[in-house]
Amino acid sequence: MDRRTLLAAGLAAGSLAASPALSKDKPMSRLYPVLEAIIAAWHHQDVEAVLVNVTEDIIWRNTSGFAPAIRGKDEMRKALKVMAPRIKTNNWRIFDYAESADRLFMEGVDEFWTVDGHHVAIPYAGSLVFRGGLVCEWREYFDGRISSSMKDGAPMSDEIKEMISRPVAK
Repeated sequence: MDRRTLLAAGLAAGSLAASPALSKDKPMSRLYPVLEAIIAAWHHQDVEAVLVNVTEDIIWRNTSGFAPAIRGKDEMRKALKVMAPRIKTNNWRIFDYAESADRLFMEGVDEFWTVDGHHVAIPYAGSLVFRGGLVCEWREYFDGRISSSMKDGAPMSDEIKEMISRPVAK
């Protein structure tokens, strides 16, 4: 092998080792920081801070298809303003996510304590579609029976405790 071939092979190996797909470092996320901002705003139940991250024509499917989608920022504002006073504190968090073009796929838990003392933890998966850096469609998938029973005071099952005890995504 001559020096040029050896040098070229060395450079190629070095660039592969630095590739985000092959390294231990995650590539820089474009979309996840928007979700992080939404979560931070909702931890303070700041409805307007949530809404700065969505388009005027947002479609929010927040019931796993049980009820019609919420359409438009004004309708989302109304829905969040109904939800916020019922929640004493919340610990919404994401365990895993993946980005593909204009979509963010996520898995997490919507965990909160109601003003009447119930502890609710709803494991879910979801998808956000982005346009111009803002969320234009939001879909959530969860078991509504878990949500309803825990809001009525049912205790958290060991299975749910295990599902939500994972580390938060970085």
